[in-house]
Amino acid sequence: MEFIDAIGQRHHAISLESGTPRILSLVPSITELLCDLGLAQYMVGRTGFCIHPKNLVKQIPKVGGTKDVDVEKIRQLAPTHLLVNIDENQKPVVDLLSTFIPSVIVTHPLTVRDNLALYRLLGGIFQVQLQAEKLCTEFELAYAELGPIKSRQRLLYCIWKDPWMSIASDTYISNMLSLIGWETWRSPSSQNRYPVFEWNADVLSQIDGVVLSSEPYRFSEKHVADLQQQLSKPVRLLDGEMLSWYGSRAIAGLKYLRSL
Repeated sequence: MEFIDAIGQRHHAISLESGTPRILSLVPSITELLCDLGLAQYMVGRTGFCIHPKNLVKQIPKVGGTKDVDVEKIRQLAPTHLLVNIDENQKPVVDLLSTFIPSVIVTHPLTVRDNLALYRLLGGIFQVQLQAEKLCTEFELAYAELGPIKSRQRLLYCIWKDPWMSIASDTYISNMLSLIGWETWRSPSSQNRYPVFEWNADVLSQIDGVVLSSEPYRFSEKHVADLQQQLSKPVRLLDGEMLSWYGSRAIAGLKYLRSL
């Protein structure tokens, strides 16, 4: 049976009885998903940012970051499958790794409901369909509990400072926030998915409030307080993992959304 990833590459499902996979993940949220699918025992490598679930990933060797990896260490680990993401990993690095890793699985969820296909893709490739369908059921229950949108507002969602950076409307985070009626503002002059912006009266006139994400920049309540003094708009800190991590974390993320 064939399984098609985010760029149309076809992968054949393996049998865990006849062949043992050696899985390397360069995506933190995918690492968590693989573990929740019961595949931690087959993982031979991860990034330093792959920190969940802690009790399982601590046994998996680190191979660098999401964008800078130790190619020779990866070669020695001899993975059979590489998990990457279009936004998080660099194509030249992935192209290099693909010269000696047989199967490269590319992910790129843009909407929250893309998680269902992601669960089934990995569940099919690694023959853990029952676990994948269990996640699908849990996802659908959490999604249904969101209920109808009660109000709408436009927010400036910040992921970095020095320079200040936000997110475009076609990102996973924006789709996540739209489920509760939060529209993300983006600069009309930028086509980047993660645009740089400057604080000015024009920007402030177009938004109802500001959100600081706890990742990738480690915004804190101190940043909230400092920015609140400068702006005439409400500022709040949100859990970036809950809003940006797809995979199994999306289920907890949907419940987090409901609490907002």
